[in-house]
Amino acid sequence: MSTLGVSFADTALESRVLAGVDAVESQLTAAVDSSSPFVAEAAAHLLNAGGKRFRPLLVMLSAEFGDPSRAEVARAAVVVELTHLATLYHDDVMDEAPLRRGAPSANSRWDNSVAILVGDYLFAQASDLVSDLGTDAVRIQARTFSRLVQGQIRETIGPDADEDALAHYLSVVADKTGSLIATSARFGAMMAGAPEDVQVTLTEFGERIGAAFQLADDIIDVASETGDSGKTPGTDLREGVPTLPTLIALRSTDPADARLRSLLSKPLTDDDEHAEALTLLRAHPAMTEARAYVQAEADAASVLLAKLPDSPARSALQELCDTVVTRLG
Repeated sequence: MSTLGVSFADTALESRVLAGVDAVESQLTAAVDSSSPFVAEAAAHLLNAGGKRFRPLLVMLSAEFGDPSRAEVARAAVVVELTHLATLYHDDVMDEAPLRRGAPSANSRWDNSVAILVGDYLFAQASDLVSDLGTDAVRIQARTFSRLVQGQIRETIGPDADEDALAHYLSVVADKTGSLIATSARFGAMMAGAPEDVQVTLTEFGERIGAAFQLADDIIDVASETGDSGKTPGTDLREGVPTLPTLIALRSTDPADARLRSLLSKPLTDDDEHAEALTLLRAHPAMTEARAYVQAEADAASVLLAKLPDSPARSALQELCDTVVTRLG
């Protein structure tokens, strides 16, 4: 079976991991509930819209390097998924997004104030749950939250005048995406009682693979045909959102790229300009360079896995590394 790009060649591993993810799903439903019907409905809005549950899956796989049956493992997975869901409510407000996972975003269905407050509520629920996991877990969660917020702030204000735009963007991706995925892997190993060196390795792995998946999405947004990736190609281009390939292309000093640089310097609301930019960018060496960067990140994550004990769980994590690259086409 393949779930989220993970192949379970080992049926016992598959059974444990999927049972764990199911348990997390049940606990998530309970965690977002409230005595207020409105709060309960708004808090469950994005949960009911679905999602890949990538972070709980990573918690479960990382727990395989210790005792995955510990109750703390599922609770930790709920904490990271609640935190992720909370950031989505806030992101949709920041981005003025009308849709999330194919459904109206909370800010569209209600308003920005409701979406922000529901995000805060989910953060509070995550904080309540993590308090049962010990002071170390509380500290890790707080520092992860700090990175998430700082990443969002830096994305919002953009790079300083003398700051490299690409370096700025990569640091934002590390904080907004890599940090919580790293904590997912760390919590899984930590709550399962895995050795300290294994916890460190899995944390580093989470940072690498989390950033790699986000940067791969940047490339897919440009390279995919309509329908291939589940969203309209060039969405980030249309909205003027900086991504790995566009920032690499903007570094070009070749006079032949002047038109592309001009197009990429603004949101592309005009359909003809959008189509022109998409065509030019797809043929630009920036795409090759962006793919090479993601490949390097996936390779670095794979090297980290070699430090772990050989097991079906390690093979499943290796599959994640391979999936990052195969998604690029």
